Amino acid sequence: MKSILKPLLMVAAMAMGMNAVVTLPARATLELNVNKGNVEPMPIAIPDFQGGLGAQISEIVTADLKRSGLFAPIDKNAFIEKIANPDAQPRFDDWKVINAQALVTGSVSKEADGRIRAQYRLWDIFGNQQIAGEQFFANDANQRRVAHIIADAIYEKLTGEKGYFDTRVVFIDESGAKNARKKRLAIMDQDGANVRYLSDGRSIVLTPRFSPNRQEITYMSYESGQPRVYLLQIETGQRELVGNFPGMTFAPRFSPDGQKVIMSLLRDDGNSNIFAMDLRSRSTTRLTNSTAIDTSPSYSPDGSKVVFTSDRGGRAQIYVMGADGSGQTRISFGDGVYSTPVGAPRGDLVAFTKQTGGEFQIGVMKTDGSGERILSSGFQQEGPTWAPNGRVLMFFRDSAGGPKLVSVDLTGRNEQSIPTANFASDPAWSPLLE
Repeated sequence: MKSILKPLLMVAAMAMGMNAVVTLPARATLELNVNKGNVEPMPIAIPDFQGGLGAQISEIVTADLKRSGLFAPIDKNAFIEKIANPDAQPRFDDWKVINAQALVTGSVSKEADGRIRAQYRLWDIFGNQQIAGEQFFANDANQRRVAHIIADAIYEKLTGEKGYFDTRVVFIDESGAKNARKKRLAIMDQDGANVRYLSDGRSIVLTPRFSPNRQEITYMSYESGQPRVYLLQIETGQRELVGNFPGMTFAPRFSPDGQKVIMSLLRDDGNSNIFAMDLRSRSTTRLTNSTAIDTSPSYSPDGSKVVFTSDRGGRAQIYVMGADGSGQTRISFGDGVYSTPVGAPRGDLVAFTKQTGGEFQIGVMKTDGSGERILSSGFQQEGPTWAPNGRVLMFFRDSAGGPKLVSVDLTGRNEQSIPTANFASDPAWSPLLE
């Protein structure tokens, strides 16, 4: 089989010490239909990869796929064939006996230059064929990234959609007594690993948001006693003041092209309205001019629309308008109070928080307001953020004295707690890394 270089991972190689060589597979016959209403998880066998770091890499791959809710890794104790050569064709009948539909074999080794080399093969058990095979090179610092990239490749091959495992989440780490909580800006892998702090906790920070360029975030800080908005370069730590906004009622979000941020501001007239700021000129444009409270603005994935909440109809509901403020239209009509709307990366749904009947709910609706579905209900939960493939949401829920991070898929049946050392709130999911 012919090998080629994968351009996106070569970009990562320059910045992160990683590259990949890809073996083109035969046409896949095994596929998991994720668009059905009720998806039965696919049984998949993932033996330990060969080599010193093999077990660690395969465990991360297994955990990623299991956490998605779309795959059911088979207990290793049930395996009949013990994989000695991950490059050799497996004994397909041995895997059919334990009902495996897919098999992943692989190995991890050290190169002469100190890099690790990780390779995997994906086998269609009932099709009796290999359907994917790739190898990656990385430095020691990117061992976990290699595993996430492998999991993404398997996810995409078997579902036909992009994965979301090679991503990061920026959030607010909360520690200390409830009445004197230290809040630090933090970033981690989507599974809770590799936590790194981006602020020292000496001042309150709130609501971080990723830029489309993946390496920059915007957030609010009260270090001067007034709300200020900053841009932070994640890798270099370089920080830039966007502006002082004493009347800010909701943190800014980036436009899809990264050239603007949109926010709600309380001005002297006592009204909260929505403004867009050009990051180059620092000029602001007023998009709403309401006597009500307009807040929580978020751009659509293509930048043409803005979804927001307003109580102009009596209580907070979800509205949509053009990016220039035109055509302001209400799209939610349910009971309760709606907040924190955010459009899905696929452009098909809007996620939201809803308060009704003493409960906080995380839900989704179509962009015209139809098809509302509640995915999770509980006490004091809010702030949904989308995985980059638009299949999973993360939010925070107050429990046992403080907030914790939780994810849920679009079926509402696969809810997962995200492990963090301390309390955690205000998550924002990155695009796929490159």
